[in-house]
Amino acid sequence: MPRLSVIIPCFRVQGFLRECLDSVLEQSCHDIEVIAVDDRSPDGCGAILDEYAARDPRVRVLHLPENVGLGRARNAGLPYATGDFLLFLDSDDTLTPGALEAVTDRLAETGDPDVLVFDYARTYWWGGTRRNALAEVLGITSEVFTAAEHPEILDLLMVVWNKVYRRSFVEENGFQFPPGYYEDTPWTFPVMLSAARIATLDRICLNYRQRRQGNILSTTSRKHFDVHDQYQRVFAFVDARPELAGWRPYLHRKMGEHCLDILAKPDRLPPADRGEFFRRTAELYRAFRPEGATEGGGDLDVLGGSYASYRLRQQAARAGREGGRQALRVRQAARIRARRALTGLRGLRPLDEELVLYSAASHQGLRGDPAAVYRAAREIAPRLRGVWVVRDAEVAAGLPAGVEHVLLDSPEYQRLAARAKFFVNDVNWPGTLVKRPGSVHVHTHRGTPLKYLGADLLGKPGARLGFDVPQMLRRADRWDHSLVANRHSELVWERAYPCHFASARTGSPRNDVLVTGGRTGFRDRYGIPAAHTVVLYAPTRRDYVRGGHVERIDLARFAADLGEGHTLVVRLHPALATGPARGTGLAELHRRGIVVDATGEPDVEEVMLASDALVTDYSSVMFDYANLDRPIVVHADDWAAYTASRGAYLDITAEAPGHVSHSYRELAWLFASGGWRDEESARLRADFRSRFCEFDDGRAAERVVRTLLLGEPMPEPARVPGPAGAPDLLAST
Repeated sequence: MPRLSVIIPCFRVQGFLRECLDSVLEQSCHDIEVIAVDDRSPDGCGAILDEYAARDPRVRVLHLPENVGLGRARNAGLPYATGDFLLFLDSDDTLTPGALEAVTDRLAETGDPDVLVFDYARTYWWGGTRRNALAEVLGITSEVFTAAEHPEILDLLMVVWNKVYRRSFVEENGFQFPPGYYEDTPWTFPVMLSAARIATLDRICLNYRQRRQGNILSTTSRKHFDVHDQYQRVFAFVDARPELAGWRPYLHRKMGEHCLDILAKPDRLPPADRGEFFRRTAELYRAFRPEGATEGGGDLDVLGGSYASYRLRQQAARAGREGGRQALRVRQAARIRARRALTGLRGLRPLDEELVLYSAASHQGLRGDPAAVYRAAREIAPRLRGVWVVRDAEVAAGLPAGVEHVLLDSPEYQRLAARAKFFVNDVNWPGTLVKRPGSVHVHTHRGTPLKYLGADLLGKPGARLGFDVPQMLRRADRWDHSLVANRHSELVWERAYPCHFASARTGSPRNDVLVTGGRTGFRDRYGIPAAHTVVLYAPTRRDYVRGGHVERIDLARFAADLGEGHTLVVRLHPALATGPARGTGLAELHRRGIVVDATGEPDVEEVMLASDALVTDYSSVMFDYANLDRPIVVHADDWAAYTASRGAYLDITAEAPGHVSHSYRELAWLFASGGWRDEESARLRADFRSRFCEFDDGRAAERVVRTLLLGEPMPEPARVPGPAGAPDLLAST
């Protein structure tokens, strides 16, 4: 008996069917059976299914004699399912790699619940990916629960395919899909309300394909009237079970919201049928109104009136929105004129010689080099007033006590930006900021450059997607000082940003703590034993895939191969922190204690200090990490694709800070054999450090404050001699 039965109904999906089947059959979990139902598809689906069944005994094909629709096609597959659990997969969607193994692990962990709800991501025909907006609901608890205990689980998209179901639970309750357009509704509500044990899996297990012409529910048709019949089935189910009577008010409201949502979409119903749909909805709303409930309620009170009054309200709402947009445009234009006038007036006042504005990581708070400069300034020159510019109130709430701040584009920000003498940033200030004569802009950058940046992106059209290079250079025209940690960076910045700044050989302020050493509470916070060897894995983003995320390493396998006494810590590129990358497995592996997800840690320096070795691909974190003089392994299995799409200033595989692996097998062998920390690794690291850490002496932040903010003399850091024959120019262009 297999653990999972995957039921896949198929109709007119020949262009997507192979991808769907491959995503199931190539899973790392093999304890499955696939029941593919050919719903009398007029295209090549039947032949494709037979082809797969002929070569894989896990696939069973049912050819229906007539087209019965999605719900009844699923029903046709149910009697043939022998697995412990059922998963219904639409034939144009796909499972993510490792999804079924994560599902079966979670089922075992939670003691075989009635229902397991997992996460999904919408994948668009043009290549974009967007994670389920309510993914946080899946983290409500790690225990099993009922819908009554956590009703927010019902806020998720009420579909059949984001769940697996215990087969015996389905059979005991006689759950079946009815015919119709909205067949998921009378399945999902009864199942979720009846389940005594629900569990969640905070992992993206399914890619929900968003086809260019939408799904079947996006078409204009009278078939949308089917939603009324389906809710009648839901209420019939509840009425037959007195223990579920308490759900009637919720379902009553949900029905009204669902039907009005269909009506509000102009492409759902033929215009001539909209009035009839409204009247039918209102009739059902009144018929199923719970005893003692008042008519309507909130936005649903329109169902207590006529269709004419509903239309008037909709027209008024549209007019209000349009009027609001027009008023907003007028207000914005007025604000721009007022801002320009105020800027002109403030420009007549003298600069505040002791005011320093700081910003980091696109106004995300105290981070990186600006934070190190800020802390040094408070100690060395407390008379300087340091103010942080943050993007919103949420970031402001996370600042340490006593840190003065302003919100970006607020009136107070405008006032301070017009008077500040000094500006310290690692990305760039908004294009609206006018640089006054006498003001000093210190640009710290965000590490030693490996990949092409600035003007060099003009030759890489794919990599500069989303980048406005001319605007980037206009903002760089405001720089007075560009901080560098090595001569390589100095040459790159002057080439990539052909502007009028002066390079400051200060070193990187944020690396001071790596040079001087420091305490870190990272291991304690995550419960990492003191005796463990911590391996930090820090991959960068890719420009050759939309979204930037590519799984280069099976994290669970790598953690297991490292063995006892090791902890794998993963830190994704900051650009991937809020996207679907963490949801494809990292968050779940972290929850299960297999790896530690440090992507959300604001200070990467603390993570580096807590680790014993670094594995990276082409992330600039390697240049900073080299200051620790700890082993580094470069995993370069797609170097050719990476450089072709983005470009690189040096061949990191030839001038690496340690051993280079070109496959997972080589990477695993390096750690199994101890080669990651052998003499050759130390020699490569020494050469790398001498070239790329030459100005990092532990006093970079002090040097910035004294020389650039206070105008005091301070010697440049002593340069570490480079290895024999090392170039003093860009390695490649």
